[in-house]
Amino acid sequence: MNEYFEAIEPFNIFKLKVSDLHTLHVEESGNQNGKPVIFLHGGPGGGIEPIYRQYFDPQKWRIIIFDQRGCGKSTPSSELKDNTTWDLVNDIEKIRKYLDIDKWTIFGGSWGSTLSLSYAVTHPECCTELILRGIFMLRKKELHWFYQEGASFIYPDAWEKYLEPIPENKRNNMMSAYYEILTGDDKQERYNAAKAWSIWEASTSKLIQNQKSLHHFENESVADMFARIECHYFVNEGFFEYDGWLLDQIDKIRHIPSVIVQGRYDVVCPMITAWELHKKWPEADFHVIPDSGHSMLEAGIRDKLIEYTNKFSTL
Repeated sequence: MNEYFEAIEPFNIFKLKVSDLHTLHVEESGNQNGKPVIFLHGGPGGGIEPIYRQYFDPQKWRIIIFDQRGCGKSTPSSELKDNTTWDLVNDIEKIRKYLDIDKWTIFGGSWGSTLSLSYAVTHPECCTELILRGIFMLRKKELHWFYQEGASFIYPDAWEKYLEPIPENKRNNMMSAYYEILTGDDKQERYNAAKAWSIWEASTSKLIQNQKSLHHFENESVADMFARIECHYFVNEGFFEYDGWLLDQIDKIRHIPSVIVQGRYDVVCPMITAWELHKKWPEADFHVIPDSGHSMLEAGIRDKLIEYTNKFSTL
């Protein structure tokens, strides 16, 4: 079983202004002369955590992580204007060019897998490998499963709390009803909705749940960032040209060495999406983790991800 690498501190922290409005928080850690990898966090709206650095051997990797627009320490916080998938793809390129990196490995799970694929099909020439986990294509059927009906059958207790901020007459379209509150002017109502939205996802992310991830969203600003930005992307269907667009682009990246890691009991991003990606992309290594849900913190998923960061560090 692969354990985490030792905790490390960044050797470089900087702010990168990517538009008139948005400035990103970016960190570099590990070996300044190592193989470059960019870690794309989840959500959208999630932000970075120090533990993300520990999936990579710090002697071999130059680890770049950043808070996406409106997230974490990037500013302005929770901002939805000029915040789309394609803005983020352009931001990743701006980071690459700013750091004078020719090519790099792309690592992302959940929404991070969506963004990784979006970047890779746009800039395949810049990607040496892809490490993907908990595959999410942001299609209507995936959103309906988690936010309208499906996951609710497995977690009816947590679902009740998710329903609470929404009047019964608006529950036929939960995402739209949430978006109305999350972009409204009533701060208390907005926070209550943000907390309920965020805790719903946290309640379902692991096969065996713990309370720590739920308490994370007791923080008002954390919940607001996560819920507002996530809901913004989802009601806009990921800003893709059409439903299923991303899966249709996979031929552009089938030559890139890659791995797909999927928890068998992932309720947030059910395995059908990873399976459909696998069918379109048989060249990528494909691993189903039998004792895991959605979270990259689960032991089986962590083990497989680190196996591949070790493997790809020498390619």
